[in-house]
Amino acid sequence: MAARGVGMLARLPLCAQRGQVLRPTHRLLSCPGPVAADLKREEQSSRNVETGSEDKIPKKKFSEVQKERREQAQRTVLIHCPSKISEKKFLKYLSQHGPISNHFFYESFGLYAVVEFCQKESITSLQNVTRTPSMDTEAAIPFKSRFFNVKMKNPSNQTSEQPCIRCSNHTPPSSKKLSELLCYAESIDDQLNTLLKEFQLTEEDIKLRYLTCSLIEDLAAAYFQDCTVRPFGSSVNSFGKLGCDLDMFLDLGEIGKFNTNKTSGNFLMEFQVKNVSSERIATQKILSVIGECLDHFGPGCVGVQKILNARCPLVRFSHQASGFQCDLTTNNGIALKSSELLYIYGALDSRVRALVFCIRCWARAHSLTSSIPGSWITNFSLTMMVIFFLQRRSPPILPTLDYLKTLAGAEDKCIIEGHNCTFVSDLNRIKPSGNTETLESLLKEFFEYFGNFAFNKNSINIRQGREQNKPESSPLHIQNPFETSLNISKNVNQSQLQKFVDLARESAWILSQEDKDRPSPSSNRPWGLATLLLPSVVNSVSLAKKKRKKPASERIKNLLESIKSSSPENDTNTNGKRTVSTQA
Repeated sequence: MAARGVGMLARLPLCAQRGQVLRPTHRLLSCPGPVAADLKREEQSSRNVETGSEDKIPKKKFSEVQKERREQAQRTVLIHCPSKISEKKFLKYLSQHGPISNHFFYESFGLYAVVEFCQKESITSLQNVTRTPSMDTEAAIPFKSRFFNVKMKNPSNQTSEQPCIRCSNHTPPSSKKLSELLCYAESIDDQLNTLLKEFQLTEEDIKLRYLTCSLIEDLAAAYFQDCTVRPFGSSVNSFGKLGCDLDMFLDLGEIGKFNTNKTSGNFLMEFQVKNVSSERIATQKILSVIGECLDHFGPGCVGVQKILNARCPLVRFSHQASGFQCDLTTNNGIALKSSELLYIYGALDSRVRALVFCIRCWARAHSLTSSIPGSWITNFSLTMMVIFFLQRRSPPILPTLDYLKTLAGAEDKCIIEGHNCTFVSDLNRIKPSGNTETLESLLKEFFEYFGNFAFNKNSINIRQGREQNKPESSPLHIQNPFETSLNISKNVNQSQLQKFVDLARESAWILSQEDKDRPSPSSNRPWGLATLLLPSVVNSVSLAKKKRKKPASERIKNLLESIKSSSPENDTNTNGKRTVSTQA
């Protein structure tokens, strides 16, 4: 789903002013409170991307980051505010319930405040003085949540005292604006880093994503105590871009978990439960109930769709307050492990994320990828291709998945549905690469490598980091890193693959000419990455071919294939998992 425009108001650190769009229309209105340690790490990380140096601070495990973010979200409330409100008085009022650690404002169908308290008890105190609204013509469904609405008792007095806030637009750059930014960059390396900073998730957006999951968890916990709703995919794997959807995983694994340390005596207690004939039916029933709960009782949850007959059942909805389009699944542990693996690869070398963002942007500019299901290459497939390419460098920039498995300790062992998902979780145990190639060199080599790759006979395998003979006849074969019998790019047809190859060759040629004819920044003439994002000769030829009238039988056949590939049931792999579940 395409991102809509976003504006942000000033008084934010530079690192918070760039990056992720909050849909549908968001404006950050105030500076956060005391800067958290993880925000400082984000700022340091941004500087590392620019310089190419690696952070010497010990890197946190994916599970540690998730735990910290979850605990942070559990101390946070979401408040719908009047359009004109005194920030000082508002914060002073909330401080009666406990010290505030952090806060920011944004707009999405109104003005909202995200307020993080220092203790969870402050939220209970706030809830205890909050009333259910009275309605004149409608009836309110009472629900005690962490999503509030605040009204001013004397709005005229507060309006006169409201200080003027300097406004600065920070919408996602248009194609024209992006081209200007890239043209004024000093090098192609600088262009790639500029692109990354313009489109990566901001600290505020990440917090809002975890808070949204936490609010949905509160709803689900009414039925399943001790359940967890975790974000996965682009929201957490470090490759999330502007406007990406929020994928959620309802984890019921901790419910009723057997703890031998708390048992004694000769008896074993078990919960009385209802039984169904299969795991799939249990999943469908659980999601059906959660979907009904979101639809009827979830504040801000609109457009709820229960897609239960897909191979991987899910509930799709829009969270109006945050502006996120959400997909909620359960029994999808492999997707979470895929997110962790990408997080590790993105954290190992600062060049990885810059190159992935660049290739994705290039692919979207030339319609190689699409938000609509079909025969296009997916972002996840492109990410796997970049990782594979970086494994093939000499010396390798990224280790193979098999090597990460050899570094794993006993605590890292993970088997999900019979698939070995074991790899090291501690990034500090992975030796940094000695490769010093520039981003410019890597970008050119990427296009040359895949412009001449033997797709007709070889498959891509990040587990071993080498080409293998294709086990099937699909035009593009990229092995699923965990469910190794599956091809994550099975949907790609020959014409789309050929288009990718032709564009890769053309892009490699364009980059090879840059040293010969690089314009000065003052000329404002596209060069480097900006040139790669312009319409290509390949696209022009492809468009001309499309304009030629095809035989009626072929047109009908293509139409039927398009309808078939666009159905929810086809957005899955052959083992009951939606392909999108492990996408970046």
